[in-house]
Amino acid sequence: MKWGLLILSCILNFSGMTGGPILLRLYFLHGGNGKWLSSWLQMAGFPILIIPLVILYCQRHPSLPNISFFASRKLLFYAAFIGVAQGVDNFLYCYGLSFLPVSTSSLLVATQLIFTSLLSFIWVKQKFTAYTVNAVIVMTMGSILLGIRRAGDRPPGVTASQYLQGFFITIAAAALLGFILVGTQVAYAKANQAMTYPIVLQFQLCLAFFATVTCTIGSLINKEFSAIQSEASEFDFGEKAYYLVLVSNMIVWQLMFIGRVGIIFCASSLFASVTSATFLPITQTAAVITFHENFPAEKGMALALTLWGFTSYIYGSYMKERGIKSLTQLTSK
Repeated sequence: MKWGLLILSCILNFSGMTGGPILLRLYFLHGGNGKWLSSWLQMAGFPILIIPLVILYCQRHPSLPNISFFASRKLLFYAAFIGVAQGVDNFLYCYGLSFLPVSTSSLLVATQLIFTSLLSFIWVKQKFTAYTVNAVIVMTMGSILLGIRRAGDRPPGVTASQYLQGFFITIAAAALLGFILVGTQVAYAKANQAMTYPIVLQFQLCLAFFATVTCTIGSLINKEFSAIQSEASEFDFGEKAYYLVLVSNMIVWQLMFIGRVGIIFCASSLFASVTSATFLPITQTAAVITFHENFPAEKGMALALTLWGFTSYIYGSYMKERGIKSLTQLTSK
């Protein structure tokens, strides 16, 4: 069942990682300007989680009294804290995407693996291997390459200073995302209760609620909710298309978050980071086809370096797991 849940979580994560950035960029390109509003859209679809929770509650097994269906207060406290961080991370990501092409933003967000690896080493004592170090180095080189050759990648109407703001803010979003991924894994470990999928969904529900509250406060302060009607009337594709884009954002991003917590539950935060970035070429291709974005040689080299980094990390993880299994077999003999 865990393999089935892992596969389902990967599919949900794929849907969000591919469709989410496209929908957000569509919003910004054709008349949308609300950074906090777009951040709010990523989390506001969380009530959809109540549906599977109700189904799982009705189907819970009465013969397993030791496994609590409900999450502990301690775990929900962790979820609330991480939720506030998620709200801020959403804002940073949306701010960066408003000035960057989707293909460039996706490459920069992929550097989350660097920060996830470093935080895993510091926080959960995840050991570095030569393959992990290689992945960090080549992915850093890819980010530097994008920064050096930024002139040919700048979208029309975006100044050089705005592009740089978007560039560095997106890297900050990737760093905060690394903290969120590792923090989620640590929260699971310190929950002091058996982790089941219903508890994972409750964790995500609480996290999304506090992230939504954070983004709601930001939207109210910047008066972005009151600007929705004027944005809708000026949207390039009309009012109906505007509201359709908003609702689609809410649904697609929530699928991504559900998939991410499921992957962390079934595997680890590092695996969630690698899985998300494995979909990078598909996101790149979708962005180039949808928005006719430029894809110069420098961006191609950055993509190649990023994929090299992921391949190195995955191969290193495989070799490490193989070594552990061999050692266990020798010990058992």
